Amino acid sequence: MQRNINALVKRSSSTGVIATNSVIRNTYILLSMTLLFSAATAFLSSVTNAPFLGIGLIYLVKALQNSAWGILAVFLFTGFFGYTLGPVINMVLSQYTNGTELLATSLGLTGTIFFALSCYAMVSRKDFSYLGGFLFAAIIIAIVASFMAIFMNAPILSLIVSCAFVLIASGMILFETSQIINGGETNYINATIILYVQIYNLFISLLQILTMFSGKRN
Repeated sequence: MQRNINALVKRSSSTGVIATNSVIRNTYILLSMTLLFSAATAFLSSVTNAPFLGIGLIYLVKALQNSAWGILAVFLFTGFFGYTLGPVINMVLSQYTNGTELLATSLGLTGTIFFALSCYAMVSRKDFSYLGGFLFAAIIIAIVASFMAIFMNAPILSLIVSCAFVLIASGMILFETSQIINGGETNYINATIILYVQIYNLFISLLQILTMFSGKRN
C-alpha cells in the first residue's frame, strides 16, 4: 500500500515538472518569435515614418488566451507594439547625433537584464509571488506619476518615473518567471504577453534614461 502511494506521489511530481517545463519552453519559444516579429514591424514602421497609434489589443489576447486563436492575437499585439516603436526610433535618430549608440545600448542592457533575471529565477527557483501586491501598487503609482510629469513638464519627475519602470519591469520578470517555474502560471500565451510587455517597458525606460544623461542633441 505504502509502495503504491509513493509511486503515485512520484508520478504526480513528475507530471507537474513536465507540465512546468512545457510552459517554460512554449513561453520562451513564443516570446522569441514575437520579439523577432516585433523587431520587423518596428523596422517597417521606422522606414515608413509611421505615426503614433493606440489600440487595446491586450483585451483580445486575454479573451483568446485559452484558444488556438490566442497565438494569432499575441502576434497582432506584439506586432502592433513593435510598430509603435518606429516613431520612437526615428525621433531618437533624428534628434540625437549618437542616436544609434543610444538605441544599441538600450537594447543591449534590456537583453542583459532580462537574461540575468530569468536565469536567476530559474536557477534559484525562489518563489517571488510575494512581490505581486507591491508591484501592482508600484505600477499604479508610476502611471499616475508619469501623467503628472507630462502635464507639469517636469524632467526630474520623468527621470524618476523611468527609473521606477525599470525596477518594476525587473520585478515583474522575476515574478512571472517564478510563477511559471512554481506552477502559478500555466498559460504560456498569457506568460508571453506579460514578459513581452516588461521587455518593452524596460527598453523604453532605459532609452529615456540614456537620452537624458548621454544624449547629444543635433
